[in-house]
Amino acid sequence: MTRVNDRIRAPKIRVVYGEESQQLGVMTPQEAIEKAKSVGLDLVEIAPKADPPVCRIVDYGKYKYEQSKLKKTSKSKGPVKMKEVKFRVRTEEHDYNIKCARAEKFLDEGNKVRVQLQFRGRENAHRDIGFEVMDRVKDDLAGMSHVDMAPKLAGRAIGMVLSPIAPEKRIRKFMLSHGELIHEDEAKDHEFDDADEIEQVDDEEVTEGGEE
Repeated sequence: MTRVNDRIRAPKIRVVYGEESQQLGVMTPQEAIEKAKSVGLDLVEIAPKADPPVCRIVDYGKYKYEQSKLKKTSKSKGPVKMKEVKFRVRTEEHDYNIKCARAEKFLDEGNKVRVQLQFRGRENAHRDIGFEVMDRVKDDLAGMSHVDMAPKLAGRAIGMVLSPIAPEKRIRKFMLSHGELIHEDEAKDHEFDDADEIEQVDDEEVTEGGEE
Protein backbone atom coordinates (compact mmCIF):
# COMPACT_ATOMS: atom_id res chain seq x y z
CA MET A 1 0.00 0.00 0.00
CA THR A 2 1.39 3.40 -1.01
CA ARG A 3 1.85 5.80 1.91
CA VAL A 4 0.85 9.42 1.34
CA ASN A 5 1.41 12.59 3.39
CA ASP A 6 0.77 11.97 7.13
CA ARG A 7 0.85 8.19 6.66
CA ILE A 8 4.59 8.33 5.96
CA ARG A 9 6.21 7.19 9.22
CA ALA A 10 9.99 7.17 8.60
CA PRO A 11 11.90 9.68 10.76
CA LYS A 12 13.94 10.89 7.76
CA ILE A 13 13.19 10.66 4.03
CA ARG A 14 14.91 11.60 0.77
CA VAL A 15 12.69 13.91 -1.27
CA VAL A 16 12.54 14.25 -5.06
CA TYR A 17 10.43 16.65 -7.09
CA GLY A 18 9.47 17.14 -10.73
CA GLU A 19 9.59 15.02 -13.87
CA GLU A 20 13.40 14.92 -13.79
CA SER A 21 13.46 13.75 -10.15
CA GLN A 22 15.24 16.81 -8.79
CA GLN A 23 16.65 15.85 -5.38
CA LEU A 24 15.68 18.20 -2.57
CA GLY A 25 17.71 16.34 0.05
CA VAL A 26 17.02 14.44 3.26
CA MET A 27 14.47 15.88 5.68
CA THR A 28 11.67 14.94 8.05
CA PRO A 29 8.29 13.93 6.59
CA GLN A 30 6.68 17.01 8.14
CA GLU A 31 9.16 19.32 6.42
CA ALA A 32 8.53 17.57 3.11
CA ILE A 33 4.75 17.71 3.54
CA GLU A 34 4.97 21.46 4.13
CA LYS A 35 7.00 21.85 0.93
CA ALA A 36 4.45 19.77 -0.97
CA LYS A 37 1.52 21.76 0.38
CA SER A 38 3.24 25.03 -0.54
CA VAL A 39 2.97 24.04 -4.22
CA GLY A 40 -0.45 22.41 -3.92
CA LEU A 41 0.81 18.82 -4.19
CA ASP A 42 1.14 15.64 -2.10
CA LEU A 43 4.05 13.72 -0.62
CA VAL A 44 4.10 10.12 -1.89
CA GLU A 45 6.42 7.36 -0.69
CA ILE A 46 7.86 5.67 -3.82
CA ALA A 47 10.76 3.60 -2.42
CA PRO A 48 9.98 2.52 1.16
CA LYS A 49 12.87 0.04 1.35
CA ALA A 50 15.57 2.56 0.47
CA ASP A 51 17.74 4.03 3.23
CA PRO A 52 16.35 6.56 3.86
CA PRO A 53 12.98 5.94 2.11
CA VAL A 54 12.43 8.00 -1.04
CA CYS A 55 9.34 10.20 -1.39
CA ARG A 56 8.16 12.28 -4.32
CA ILE A 57 6.27 15.57 -4.30
CA VAL A 58 3.50 15.01 -6.83
CA ASP A 59 -0.23 15.21 -7.51
CA TYR A 60 -1.31 11.90 -5.94
CA GLY A 61 -4.41 11.52 -8.14
CA LYS A 62 -2.34 12.01 -11.28
CA TYR A 63 0.37 9.72 -9.87
CA LYS A 64 -2.12 6.86 -9.32
CA TYR A 65 -3.50 7.28 -12.84
CA GLU A 66 -0.02 7.21 -14.41
CA GLN A 67 0.99 4.13 -12.40
CA SER A 68 -2.15 2.35 -13.56
CA LYS A 69 -1.29 3.19 -17.18
CA LEU A 70 2.31 1.98 -16.70
CA LYS A 71 1.15 -1.37 -15.37
CA LYS A 72 -1.13 -1.87 -18.37
CA THR A 73 1.63 -0.83 -20.76
CA SER A 74 4.22 -3.12 -19.18
CA LYS A 75 1.90 -6.09 -19.62
CA SER A 76 1.50 -5.38 -23.33
CA LYS A 77 5.20 -4.78 -24.06
CA GLY A 78 7.10 -7.09 -26.36
CA PRO A 79 10.60 -8.52 -25.86
CA VAL A 80 13.06 -6.45 -23.83
CA LYS A 81 16.03 -5.16 -25.83
CA MET A 82 19.60 -5.56 -24.63
CA LYS A 83 21.87 -2.51 -24.85
CA GLU A 84 25.60 -2.46 -24.15
CA VAL A 85 28.01 -0.05 -22.47
CA LYS A 86 31.77 -0.62 -22.34
CA PHE A 87 34.30 0.53 -19.76
CA ARG A 88 38.07 0.28 -19.33
CA VAL A 89 40.15 -0.05 -16.17
CA ARG A 90 41.40 3.50 -16.74
CA THR A 91 38.17 5.14 -17.89
CA GLU A 92 38.45 8.81 -16.93
CA GLU A 93 35.86 10.35 -14.62
CA HIS A 94 34.21 12.46 -17.34
CA ASP A 95 33.83 9.48 -19.69
CA TYR A 96 32.70 7.30 -16.79
CA ASN A 97 29.87 9.73 -16.02
CA ILE A 98 28.83 9.88 -19.70
CA LYS A 99 28.71 6.09 -19.96
CA CYS A 100 26.65 5.79 -16.80
CA ALA A 101 24.31 8.50 -18.09
CA ARG A 102 23.80 6.45 -21.26
CA ALA A 103 23.15 3.33 -19.21
CA GLU A 104 20.54 5.26 -17.20
CA LYS A 105 18.89 6.38 -20.45
CA PHE A 106 18.74 2.80 -21.75
CA LEU A 107 17.32 1.55 -18.44
CA ASP A 108 14.76 4.36 -18.31
CA GLU A 109 13.56 3.26 -21.77
CA GLY A 110 12.90 -0.22 -20.33
CA ASN A 111 15.95 -1.94 -21.81
CA LYS A 112 18.35 -4.32 -20.14
CA VAL A 113 21.99 -3.21 -20.14
CA ARG A 114 25.05 -5.40 -20.57
CA VAL A 115 28.04 -3.72 -18.93
CA GLN A 116 31.44 -4.86 -20.16
CA LEU A 117 34.93 -4.01 -18.96
CA GLN A 118 37.74 -5.10 -21.27
CA PHE A 119 41.38 -5.56 -20.27
CA ARG A 120 44.33 -4.61 -22.46
CA GLY A 121 47.97 -5.63 -22.13
CA ARG A 122 49.27 -5.14 -18.60
CA GLU A 123 45.76 -4.48 -17.32
CA ASN A 124 45.29 -8.27 -17.27
CA ALA A 125 47.59 -8.39 -14.24
CA HIS A 126 45.24 -6.13 -12.28
CA ARG A 127 41.85 -7.74 -12.79
CA ASP A 128 40.89 -6.93 -9.19
CA ILE A 129 40.77 -3.26 -10.21
CA GLY A 130 38.40 -4.20 -13.02
CA PHE A 131 36.02 -5.80 -10.54
CA GLU A 132 36.22 -2.64 -8.40
CA VAL A 133 35.14 -0.55 -11.40
CA MET A 134 32.23 -2.90 -12.10
CA ASP A 135 31.12 -2.78 -8.47
CA ARG A 136 31.20 1.02 -8.67
CA VAL A 137 29.02 0.95 -11.80
CA LYS A 138 26.60 -1.43 -10.09
CA ASP A 139 26.32 0.84 -7.04
CA ASP A 140 26.04 4.06 -9.09
CA LEU A 141 23.18 2.60 -11.18
CA ALA A 142 21.35 1.10 -8.19
CA GLY A 143 18.76 3.88 -8.40
CA MET A 144 17.75 2.68 -11.86
CA SER A 145 18.43 -1.06 -11.95
CA HIS A 146 18.89 -4.38 -10.24
CA VAL A 147 21.52 -6.99 -11.11
CA ASP A 148 20.46 -9.85 -13.39
CA MET A 149 23.99 -11.23 -13.70
CA ALA A 150 26.71 -10.26 -11.23
CA PRO A 151 30.15 -9.23 -12.58
CA LYS A 152 31.76 -12.30 -14.10
CA LEU A 153 35.15 -12.78 -15.75
CA ALA A 154 35.18 -14.32 -19.23
CA GLY A 155 38.50 -14.29 -21.08
CA ARG A 156 39.87 -10.73 -21.10
CA ALA A 157 36.61 -9.07 -20.08
CA ILE A 158 34.23 -8.79 -17.15
CA GLY A 159 30.53 -8.82 -17.94
CA MET A 160 27.45 -7.83 -15.95
CA VAL A 161 23.75 -7.55 -16.88
CA LEU A 162 21.38 -4.98 -15.34
CA SER A 163 17.58 -4.76 -15.62
CA PRO A 164 15.44 -1.66 -15.01
CA ILE A 165 13.54 -1.39 -11.75
CA ALA A 166 9.93 -0.21 -11.57
CA PRO A 167 9.49 3.28 -13.11
CA GLU A 168 8.17 4.82 -9.90
CA LYS A 169 11.32 3.77 -8.03
CA ARG A 170 13.87 5.06 -10.53
CA ILE A 171 16.21 7.84 -9.48
CA ARG A 172 18.79 9.07 -11.96
CA LYS A 173 22.23 10.13 -10.75
CA PHE A 174 24.13 11.13 -13.86
CA MET A 175 22.57 14.37 -15.10
CA LEU A 176 23.66 17.86 -15.94
CA SER A 177 22.92 20.44 -13.26
CA HIS A 178 19.74 21.64 -15.04
CA GLY A 179 18.30 18.12 -15.06
CA GLU A 180 18.87 17.18 -18.70
CA LEU A 181 20.65 13.98 -19.68
CA ILE A 182 24.00 14.54 -21.37
CA HIS A 183 23.35 15.00 -25.09
CA GLU A 184 24.35 12.12 -27.36
CA ASP A 185 26.58 14.44 -29.44
CA GLU A 186 28.61 15.26 -26.35
CA ALA A 187 28.99 11.61 -25.32
CA LYS A 188 32.11 10.84 -27.34
CA ASP A 189 34.67 8.29 -26.19
CA HIS A 190 38.22 9.56 -26.65
CA GLU A 191 39.95 6.52 -25.23
CA PHE A 192 38.57 3.91 -27.65
CA ASP A 193 39.25 3.03 -31.25
CA ASP A 194 36.22 3.23 -33.55
CA ALA A 195 35.68 -0.50 -33.19
CA ASP A 196 35.62 -0.22 -29.42
CA GLU A 197 33.06 2.54 -28.98
CA ILE A 198 29.87 1.95 -27.05
CA GLU A 199 27.53 -0.26 -29.00
CA GLN A 200 23.76 -0.40 -29.03
CA VAL A 201 22.83 -4.05 -29.47
CA ASP A 202 19.48 -3.46 -31.13
CA ASP A 203 19.22 -6.80 -32.87
CA GLU A 204 19.71 -8.91 -29.77
CA GLU A 205 16.56 -9.37 -27.76
CA VAL A 206 15.74 -11.29 -24.64
CA THR A 207 12.40 -12.05 -23.09
CA GLU A 208 11.49 -10.39 -19.84
CA GLY A 209 13.54 -11.97 -17.06
CA GLY A 210 15.25 -14.36 -19.51
CA GLU A 211 18.83 -14.96 -20.61
CA GLU A 212 20.60 -13.35 -23.59
